[in-house]
Amino acid sequence: MSMKAVVISSPQAGPVCGDFSEPVPGQGEQVFELVGAGLHQIVRSIASGSHYGSGDVYPFVPGVDAVARGVDGGLVYTGFITEPWGTMAERMSARVGIRVPDGADPLAVAAGMNPGMSSWLPLTARADRGPLGTVLIFGATGASGRIAVQSALSLGADRVVAVGRNAAVLEELAGPSVVTVRLGEEDTATRLAAALDPAPSLVLDYLWGPVAELAFGALARRGLDEDSADITYTQIGGLAGPTAAVPASLLRSRRIRIVGSGAGSASTADLLKQLPGLLARIADGRIQVAYKSFSLADAAAAWAHRGPERAVLVP
Repeated sequence: MSMKAVVISSPQAGPVCGDFSEPVPGQGEQVFELVGAGLHQIVRSIASGSHYGSGDVYPFVPGVDAVARGVDGGLVYTGFITEPWGTMAERMSARVGIRVPDGADPLAVAAGMNPGMSSWLPLTARADRGPLGTVLIFGATGASGRIAVQSALSLGADRVVAVGRNAAVLEELAGPSVVTVRLGEEDTATRLAAALDPAPSLVLDYLWGPVAELAFGALARRGLDEDSADITYTQIGGLAGPTAAVPASLLRSRRIRIVGSGAGSASTADLLKQLPGLLARIADGRIQVAYKSFSLADAAAAWAHRGPERAVLVP
């Protein structure tokens, strides 16, 4: 037996909607019916073979998470699908299922959970240690960054410094608790340094590369007195470049730790513990997620989509 699914036949091949074998439930798993699966950056990277989590199993069905309908008719957010199956198919077999609240927009949940968890986990971990204070976000005008701004404010951040290139989105983000800095302007470094007083408790960096080096310069301090800040610099994405040079003096002069947030950096138990809080905020509208839906048959158009909305594949 077979089902309709998006199929990737090789790292060089584009997505094609075709027939794929039905999922085989493992122990403790059940079959879910697709409602919506987000086309996230990690999905594109795995499909192209460029992500560190890419396997060598072809053909396969892409997709790492979805909102789906269980055997009882209820909607759940699910993932952790065993290769060669993924979530961009009529059906999927999974063990994990977090109930989607009644009245929630299931496609907003499908669009927002994966990009949202990249910031949600470091934000909640830092909030558990004390007040968030100021949160600095590089790449704030992308889908993940826009969610990160909302998440930080919802978790009690006093102030967010949102850094990005898209002037229109920065204007939308600006507010009483959000200071914006546009990359690429002549005074970017000066404005960024001024915005980081007081110093951030947490940095969320979706860009890395030379932008991170700009950040390191803005975070620099002089003097031999004890640093009053306690900064966690979280590397999440590499859209501006795969490497960045970290000044030795920054590590010695500041109370700063550089860590990563991504698939493999957190335990499944931690993910399952924290995800309901993010889901609840998307479900009740505290976190707004823009999306555009595409049918499985229109997978190629979804892959080509580059608008501000997150593409979501639906049956």
